[in-house]
Parts: sequence; structure tokens; C-alpha cells
Amino acid sequence: MNMFRSIPVLFCASTLVLGAADAPKPVSFYNDLTPIFKRSCTGCHHPGKLKGELDLTTYSAFLKGGKHGAGFKSGEPTNSMVIEEISGDEPSMPKEGDALSKAEVALFTRWIVEGAKDDTPTNANSFKLAALPIYTKTPVISALAFSLDGKRLAVSGYHEVLVHSADGSNLLARLLGESPRIESLAYSPDGKLLGVSGGAPARFGEIQIWDAATNGLIRSIKSSIDSLYGISFSPDSERVAVGGADKSVRIFSVKDGKELLKFENHSDWVFGTTFTMDGKRVLSGSRDKAMKLIDASNSQFIDDINKLLEGALCIARHPKEDLVIYGGDQGVSRIYKIAENQGRTAANNDVNIIKEYERLGGPVQAIAWSPNATNIAVAGASPEVRVYTAGKDGKRVATLKGHEGAIFALSFSPTTNWIATGGFDGQVRIYDYAAKSNELVRAFIPVPIKAAAVQTASK
Repeated sequence: MNMFRSIPVLFCASTLVLGAADAPKPVSFYNDLTPIFKRSCTGCHHPGKLKGELDLTTYSAFLKGGKHGAGFKSGEPTNSMVIEEISGDEPSMPKEGDALSKAEVALFTRWIVEGAKDDTPTNANSFKLAALPIYTKTPVISALAFSLDGKRLAVSGYHEVLVHSADGSNLLARLLGESPRIESLAYSPDGKLLGVSGGAPARFGEIQIWDAATNGLIRSIKSSIDSLYGISFSPDSERVAVGGADKSVRIFSVKDGKELLKFENHSDWVFGTTFTMDGKRVLSGSRDKAMKLIDASNSQFIDDINKLLEGALCIARHPKEDLVIYGGDQGVSRIYKIAENQGRTAANNDVNIIKEYERLGGPVQAIAWSPNATNIAVAGASPEVRVYTAGKDGKRVATLKGHEGAIFALSFSPTTNWIATGGFDGQVRIYDYAAKSNELVRAFIPVPIKAAAVQTASK
């Protein structure tokens, strides 16, 4: 790259004296330049894809620049890297798409001459709501979880988690966070924390850690430029793992929110994570069909534990053993040993597989293992939940019906024979899956619904 390309002088402060009323409005970094970045630049220059080690998603990152130096120098357009890259007959940037227009180059130049000020609002990247959301329709339920003592049921909402009594008879708390969409919920093994993962698609991913007793937010961790999925806690409740739409697996410290590990060997979205019983390894499940075993201390890839048969959309670990079940995008669920797969040899044998269950009528979107490890529940595109024994026979013992549309969330109660379900129709249903009739204990809408005002046209 040339040090500095010859840059035409676009204007000169001494050329023309304008009256105050005729002076052009100063260029705004946030209103004028940020939209140009989003359209033409940040696809290759964001935290998840730092071409040239350059991030153009914020003012501070732009100023810092990349491997070729700072992005700009205030008051010195001819000494600013950005002008060198975007100007001329054949500009270096953007690499893909149309070059910036002369008017857009002029905006960057004038902004630098005017002092290159940052006018980004303090809340520009915040999605926080000023008040609890008001619902006029039932939102899709994407996640739910019973607490470890069996007394509460956490359910996803819009920007919030709604905590109900276990039978759904009472709304106990509304945990308002920044993420518009909640993707997964999990209580910590010690029962003291509620972990939440989600985000704003193509904007940010977020982990929230809540105090399960006080319903207070302990920590919000914003990471990645896209949604986070499949949150899981380490056995000691000191770490959380998540998968991402950016194809990564991350582990964070619960105590201070520090990122401890980032694993980037998947080739597609990662929907599930789980720690091994000793907490020394973490397993991830991805749409790329692989369940990858990772050293949780140094992010070293150990092995794919499975034969690559279908995308892993959800995973759940055995409560007491290093076994995992995953639900596939072709409708099949399989149990595997969480172990190295070196014995597969050139024949690509599926050496770790324990059990394969019957195929559903569509992708498996939700899967759960009962706390006593005797049953497995599977659901997805079909409007029913199937409950099986977890033993070798894999017998179907219950079929839970009454849903209207796909099912995206399942959770077994740790203290009763109940299973909670949720999905497209926005209702939580609680079943007694051990009853002969697969009794529906309760069905309820988890969010408060406000009736839409009826407007009467005046005559």
C-alpha cells in the first residue's frame, strides 16, 4: 500500500467566507459517516472479522486503526489512512462492492478538517427498554427452565425472562435485560444463578447472570456481533459456556465476566454447549453436524465425538454421566459417549454412539434429559412432545399433544413428574408425563397481555 495517495483539495477554508446562516452544517460521525461504514465497510471490519486488524464499528476502534496505523488524524486529511484508502480513481477500499462516491469521500475529508469529533450518543448501541414491555399478543417461547429446587419456572419473553411459580399459577418476577431475543436459559448446578443467553441478531450477543434468590442482575456480558446460544454452567458454577451465530464457542468467568476461552473450529452456527462431569472439557454442537470436544483450559480441539450425520440443533448432557443426546435437523436424536473418537478409523465408524431414536416429522428443536436420568423428551416442528426411556430399549412412554405449531423449549421438573413445554403458539404447557393419560396439568400464557384499545369511528 502506498504511504499516501495524492488527494485532491476538496475545499479550502480561506477560499470563501460564508455568513453564519449559510455555513454548512458540521459533518456528524454518527449520522453521516456511520451509515456509510455499515453499508460498505463493517462487513469485513468488525470484531468477528478483523481484516487488516481493523474494526470500524465504533469511533474508538476507527481511531485506533489496524496494522497500518491509526484510521485518521484530526485536522489532517492528507495524513489520514481512511482518505488514502477510499479516494482516487481506483480506491483500495472497499474491496467488495461499489467505491464511495465523491460526495461521500468529501464528507470524510470535511469531518477530519472539522476536528474529527465523536458525536455518538451514549446509548447509541444500547437496546435497553425504558420500561417493561407491553404485550398485545403472545410471543414465541424460545427457552424455559425449572429451577433446581423445582419451585420456579423461568420463561423467555421479549427483552425479559418471566419467572413463574412452578405450576404457572403466579408470576413472581420479570427480569428485564438488553437482549431483544432470549435464546437459552439454564440454572447453575448450585441453584444460585440463572444464566441467560441471547442478543440482537447481527448486532450483539449477550450473557446475563441473575441471582436466582433476589432476581437481581449480577452481570451482563456483551460479546460477539451476533446472538449467543446454548448456555451451560461448569459443575462448580464458576464458568459459563455459549455457542454463537459467529461459529464460535466461548467460556466466561461468572465472577468477573472475563472471556477465558474462544474456540473457532466450527464452520457453522453453534447451538449447544455442555461441560463434562469434571468440568475439564466442554462439548459443543453445531449446524455443521459436528459435536466437538474441547479442552476447557486452553481451547485445544480434542476430537469430533460423532459421525457427521446431520446438523446438531440442540444438545443435553446426562445428569450423572458423560453422555450427551443431540437433536438433528433431519429429525433424529442420538445418544453418544462424550469421548475421543479415535477408533473410527478410515471407515468413519460411529464408535461413540449409544442409542438412536425414531425420526420426528421435522427438525428436532428441543431436547431434555430428566434429572433422574430415566427419561428423554424430544420435540420440534411437529406439534407434540415425545417422551422415551433413556435405556437401551428407548421405548416411547408418552406423547404429549395439544400444541399449536412447533415446539422450541422443554424442561423436566426436578421434584415432580412434570415437563414444561413452549413454542410457536406462545403458551406454556405443563404435563404429568408419568400419568397414564399424560395429563395436562396446566396451560398458561406467560406474559401479561394488554387488550388492544377498540376504536369506534365517529359518525
